[in-house]
Amino acid sequence: MANVIWCSTDELGHDEVAKLRAVLDAAWSGPYDAFTDQDWDHATDGLHFIVHEEGEIVSHAAVVERRIHTNGRELRTGYVEAMVTRPDRQRRGLGTRVMKEAGRHIREAYDLGGLGTGEFGFYERLEWVRWDGPTAVRTDAGEVRTPEEDGLIMVLFTPAVPELDLSAPIACEWRPGDVW
Repeated sequence: MANVIWCSTDELGHDEVAKLRAVLDAAWSGPYDAFTDQDWDHATDGLHFIVHEEGEIVSHAAVVERRIHTNGRELRTGYVEAMVTRPDRQRRGLGTRVMKEAGRHIREAYDLGGLGTGEFGFYERLEWVRWDGPTAVRTDAGEVRTPEEDGLIMVLFTPAVPELDLSAPIACEWRPGDVW
């Protein structure tokens, strides 16, 4: 069984990026969940956790640094982006392996882990918990509610911040595209 490797975006070669984008595009191919260039931009400037089998990328997750505000604190957050397992290789533990390594990195390097998803059961098995409070984005004009994201944010506690009030408001910094 192949190991999970990790590297920065700069360490990914052009061919590796093309292969990774092909896997992401194949997994998110519907009209409402297509993987965009903005989605890819959100997955850069962090670390990529990758499983290869027979020279092909079969599973991936990126962890990027974001600032999350909640419970009166600004938390340096390892935010998971572009988590994917190739459709023909799903349900074989590959995504679990990638997320365990990503979670280990988050616990060692950040105050909190965060991600947005509708796949709660997968992440709950890996100690991620749902955020029950209202969501918002911080803009130059102040905080703007993002009610469409309510109930879709999950967090991973770390030794730096072992618990928070999960019903409190939570806000991320603005970015182009999907803010969460």
